[in-house]
Amino acid sequence: MAQGSGRAVNRRSVLHGAALGTAALALPAAANAAGAGGSGAGAVPRTAVAQARAGRPGAPWGVQTGDVTTSSGLVWVRSDRPARMLVQTAATESFRNARTWHGPVLGPGTDFTGTTALHGLPSGEQIHYRVLLADPDDYRRTGEPVTGTFRTASDRRRDGVRFTWSGDLAGQGWGINPELGGYRIYEEMRRRDPDFFLCSGDNIYADSPIEASVRLPDGRIWRNVTTEEKSKVAETLAEYRGAFRYNLLDANLRRFNAQVPTVIQWDDHEVRNNWYPGQILDDARYTEKDVDVLAARSLRAFREYFPIRTLRSDRGGRVYRVINHGPLLDVFVLDMRTYRNANSPNRQTDDRQGILGAEQLAWLKRALSRSRAVWKVIASDLPLGLVVADGKTDFEAVAQGDPGAPLGRELQIAELLRHIKRHRVTGTVWLTTDVHYTSAQHYDPSRAAFKDFAPFWEFVSGPLNAGGFPAVPLDGTFGPAQPFVKAPQRANVSPAESPQYFGEVDIDGDSGELTVRLRQDNGQVLFSRSLQPGRVGQPGR
Repeated sequence: MAQGSGRAVNRRSVLHGAALGTAALALPAAANAAGAGGSGAGAVPRTAVAQARAGRPGAPWGVQTGDVTTSSGLVWVRSDRPARMLVQTAATESFRNARTWHGPVLGPGTDFTGTTALHGLPSGEQIHYRVLLADPDDYRRTGEPVTGTFRTASDRRRDGVRFTWSGDLAGQGWGINPELGGYRIYEEMRRRDPDFFLCSGDNIYADSPIEASVRLPDGRIWRNVTTEEKSKVAETLAEYRGAFRYNLLDANLRRFNAQVPTVIQWDDHEVRNNWYPGQILDDARYTEKDVDVLAARSLRAFREYFPIRTLRSDRGGRVYRVINHGPLLDVFVLDMRTYRNANSPNRQTDDRQGILGAEQLAWLKRALSRSRAVWKVIASDLPLGLVVADGKTDFEAVAQGDPGAPLGRELQIAELLRHIKRHRVTGTVWLTTDVHYTSAQHYDPSRAAFKDFAPFWEFVSGPLNAGGFPAVPLDGTFGPAQPFVKAPQRANVSPAESPQYFGEVDIDGDSGELTVRLRQDNGQVLFSRSLQPGRVGQPGR
């Protein structure tokens, strides 16, 4: 493993107490049906517990942290009533010499959610935190503290980095199934002790209602936890909020959130399948046909339910950003949804807007050129060389199946790849999800129609808890070879019938070597590839 064994062992020893504290959260009836209950308050001091009384604010949806760097991070919570958010941080579970951070007042305007920014944190250290929710009219009246922990990024190269990534949660009607243990993959990822988790989109399926039961092809019955908001496609702000809230009924996810920071991006299903700006729906399930209206509602709920530093409502906000994770790693989080052009046959010979938009592309080129990190992970919510169709004639991602010179959205990607090569940007690796299987693609100009780029790897993983789908074709424009793919043979295979997948990245602090492992939900390694630092391109097989 990339991290020193001493650091990993120390972290695991403190995580146990945090897990107990998170498991203790009292949940609504639907969540209890998911087996999310528990007992014990972890490391919460007796004096703090004694202050908790009936009628005081509570946080049954847990806590989470996001966009953690060497010295900062964001803490999120949702209250069950109006409350002032207070966060205490300390170096130990005892919360001796704790520092208090005064957060916002949580109310109906944000669906009782809130985020508090932490700054000036020590680098590469375990941070223990607890969230106190206080009566807005009397700060002495607080509910039971909710505890969590995270590790800041290290400014010492030798400490190494480990993170996981995946996407696609509660898709195609496969929701929280208590009989299968809920979202089990989160518990397996938690055991891997990552520094953070990159969720590469489709955090919810706003267009996929969750029914109480579904009959599987072999006659078994899949049984879902259900809520009112997930009984139909999301259209209203309340329904989008309910879709994001649904996943937090799962105990595995709440426990994971309390221990592992997240880096969140979005894709189509946060709004509806294959959406693009300006789209008008021809879908009888929707009374609101203007996708721009739906997208605005979804983005508001997305901002409320995830801690993302660039999405502040008072500054307009954007999803794309770069997360600096010390000297070894920068993560470039893309948004291939908000600024794209309409889905089409994707064969135009001039395309300035493309899939990123001109402004985001210019930002990405500047940010990559300025990065001094050993590795530059490009977190893409859609794959580059996999042909993802939208109906019979249109295409959803970058590729369209024409193996010749770049056309349509490929023109923008060609411009980016050319920039990476000519400006000698080293250590780029692409991570993505979306297609509901796992694979590895190596792109090489010797095999490509477009040749002005350096070889690179793209790794695909997912879903977290959604239907599995067969592999799609490769597009030869950028010369992909696929040394590994694992996918089901039919569409929408349930998580009860097919493994779910996540990827893991280890960066060794001594050598700088980056190793990608594609894993399935029981932790088994399906494919592994190690890449060397300091190179503009990376060799293939």
